[in-house]
Amino acid sequence: MTGEDLKVLRLPLAVLCAALLAAGAAGYYTHTLVEQARVALARQKSDLQAAQTRMRQSGDERDTIAKYVDRYRELERLGFAGEEQRINWLDALRAANSSTGLFGISYQIGVQHAYPHAAEMDTGGMSLYESIMELDMNLLHEGDLIRFLDALRAQRVGLFQIRDCSMTRSERSDTLRNQSYISAKCNLAWLTARPGNPPPPGTGR
Repeated sequence: MTGEDLKVLRLPLAVLCAALLAAGAAGYYTHTLVEQARVALARQKSDLQAAQTRMRQSGDERDTIAKYVDRYRELERLGFAGEEQRINWLDALRAANSSTGLFGISYQIGVQHAYPHAAEMDTGGMSLYESIMELDMNLLHEGDLIRFLDALRAQRVGLFQIRDCSMTRSERSDTLRNQSYISAKCNLAWLTARPGNPPPPGTGR
């Protein structure tokens, strides 16, 4: 091939090289667009799945609320769910004392704190709290204590546990008929349930 032939082919070769480069660039660009589209599609699918999950969870929450809302409101009316009802507790003490004919009651209520045995129970997403009430009572006989606790429960103003009770018998007087012969001390734990996480153990509200 002579120099004249190369001169003749120079332009077609240059055009061919330019075409190959353009084709290569177009192919690379097309591949990039396809990859970007694939990533965008995957992201959209992930967002769609997340949205569907949220919708399902939202539906589950609505179903759960609809299923348990009446029961929760009943527990609120009973003084167990929601904020503690100390005024109602004191009214119940007075009513129970009056109905059982005791000789008066003195009391002290401690600071509310997380219920220490909550981990042993299935609380269903609720947090349990307790407030310790110390009671001092004067009784005519041992059965008065049982009658008083039953009368207190019958007030339906909350849920309490009897932590401990002790009784001390006093000397009887032959001159007085209607008098107390027994001093009783009891610790009651009033329980309250609320949504959310409780404070660390040992701390009050």
